[in-house]
Amino acid sequence: MAKGHRSQIKRERNENNKDTRPSAKLSYARVSVQKACFVLDAIRGKDVTTALAILAYNPRYASSLLVKLLKSAIANAENNNGMKAENLYIAECYANKGPTMKRIKPRAQGRAYRIEKRMSHITIVLDEK
Repeated sequence: MAKGHRSQIKRERNENNKDTRPSAKLSYARVSVQKACFVLDAIRGKDVTTALAILAYNPRYASSLLVKLLKSAIANAENNNGMKAENLYIAECYANKGPTMKRIKPRAQGRAYRIEKRMSHITIVLDEK
């Protein structure tokens, strides 16, 4: 039987499986997952300089959020992992569903329509070539 408390065993197991790639996460972004994924699909797998160029000329609102997030991930790679920015590429990028704000819109004849303002959690993971 394994020695130690169950939480200690889990902690040791998770240390071995920890992902050391540099990443950045934006939580509670006021953009829906579907709209964020249009922009994320355009930059997935590209190198960092190409991805920044694509985002600079993309007219969607999510691209302005992703520029800031990508620059943060690059800074994390340089400062925390000692990687060079020219060797980096986007290994993973995805958007997960966040909470939804529910609002009421008054309509004709006393009716009320629900408006759902969706949020997302966006993550970018970089890696070296």
